[in-house]
Amino acid sequence: MRKYFYLAVLLCSTSATFSQAVTSGIITYERKINMHRRIQDEQVKAMVPEFRTSKHMLLFSDSTSVYKAVPEEEMPETFNDGGGGGARISFRSGGGESGELYKNFAVWKSVESRELGAKTYIIEDSIRPRAWKLTGETKQIMGYTCRKAVSTETMMLGGGMRISFGGGANHADTANRPAPKPVTVEAWYAESITAPVGPESYGMLPGVILELNIDNGSMIFSAIDIKKEVEQKDIKEPKKGKKITRQEYIKMQTELMGSGGNRVIRM
Repeated sequence: MRKYFYLAVLLCSTSATFSQAVTSGIITYERKINMHRRIQDEQVKAMVPEFRTSKHMLLFSDSTSVYKAVPEEEMPETFNDGGGGGARISFRSGGGESGELYKNFAVWKSVESRELGAKTYIIEDSIRPRAWKLTGETKQIMGYTCRKAVSTETMMLGGGMRISFGGGANHADTANRPAPKPVTVEAWYAESITAPVGPESYGMLPGVILELNIDNGSMIFSAIDIKKEVEQKDIKEPKKGKKITRQEYIKMQTELMGSGGNRVIRM
C-alpha cells in the first residue's frame, strides 16, 4: 500500500502546484551511446564509430504511457574492417528497440513487448520505484526549467553489437562482455510537465525526464521535440505475443546469445 500512497501523493501534489501544467503529449528523444567505452580491444574499436544514435518516442497522458523506438531509416547497420580480413561488425536491436513499453501508474503495472528470434513476447511486471536523490540544481532544457535528480544502480550497459571474423564455421570474439557494475544515473526533469515518466524504464519523479545521463556519458537521452497533445488511442497496452515472465525471457535470451555461430555481445 505504501507505494500506491507515494504515487497518489506525487501526482496530486504536482497537479495542485502546477494547475496549468502539461499533462499529456509526445516527447521525442535522441539516444546517444558511446560505443568505444564498451570495447577493450583496440582493433575492434578502430572498426566501430565512436557513437551510435537512435530516436525514441514517449507518448503519455494522465496515468498511462508508451515508450517505443522511432524506425531508423538511414543508419548503417554493418561495418567492414576495410583491410580484407573478413571482419564484420553489425548492430542489432536491443531490449525495447524492437518493441514497446507500456505503463499504467493507476495500477502500478508495466507491459513490455519484445522480439526475440522470430517471435514476439509479452512481459508483464510491476512498476518499481527508484531511489532518486533530488539535488536542487536547475537548468533550462527545451524552454523548460528542469531539476536534477541522481541515483546509483548496478547494470550491464547494452549496445547490440555482433562481431564475426572470417568465413565458414570459424568465428572469434575480440571484445570482452562487460560485467555488471555500479553506475550513476543523472536525470533532469521538468516539473511543469506533470507525469512521472521518462525514457525506457526511468521515471517516478515529479515531472517528465527531458535528459538522462547514464554512467557519465556512456548513454545519454536528450529530448529533441515536445508536443503537448497526443491521441489517447495511441497509448495502448501491447497484446500481440506470448506471455512469459521476465526470468523466462532472460533465460531464452541468454541461450540464444550463447548458441553456435557468431556470439552476440551485449555491451
